[in-house]
Amino acid sequence: MSPNDDIAALIRTIPDFPKPGILFRDITTLLLDARGLATTIERLAALHAGPVDLVAAIEARGFIFGAAVAHALGAGLVLIRKDGKLPGVTVGVDYALEYGQDRVEMHEDAVVPGARVLLVDDLIATGGTALAAIRLIRKAGGTVAAASFVIDLPDLGGAARIAAEGVAAGALVSFPGH
Repeated sequence: MSPNDDIAALIRTIPDFPKPGILFRDITTLLLDARGLATTIERLAALHAGPVDLVAAIEARGFIFGAAVAHALGAGLVLIRKDGKLPGVTVGVDYALEYGQDRVEMHEDAVVPGARVLLVDDLIATGGTALAAIRLIRKAGGTVAAASFVIDLPDLGGAARIAAEGVAAGALVSFPGH
């Protein structure tokens, strides 16, 4: 029995979405449960021991958890978005997808050199987007203190890839498969 089984029980699994063979871990059922959502935020915030200046949240579901964790930690919030979604001057990082390229961006003045940043998202799978976000924060001169996720899919290796980059990655629950 895991200390976060209560949270895991609130996450619905949808088979064959978005394509056959995928087990989609759906957090919308967790979000519907007020107590479960509050518990998730408290535990996500508790995963990181130490002060941070900013919480960086990855579009889009990461915004939900990132904003609440930033509030709980008394930190500011940095939005990490897909290319072309932010209105101001941005800085970005390109990264490889299974079939092609993508890009994440943030406002160029969002992270000042020396800022300690906690990266937050709902799920870590292969780690491509999270690693791009880490590179983006570092490019701006920030220090990535840690990365926190609601869900880890350890069979896909994302948390291990983040750890190999020198960033501690924690998750509340993990599910086998993909």
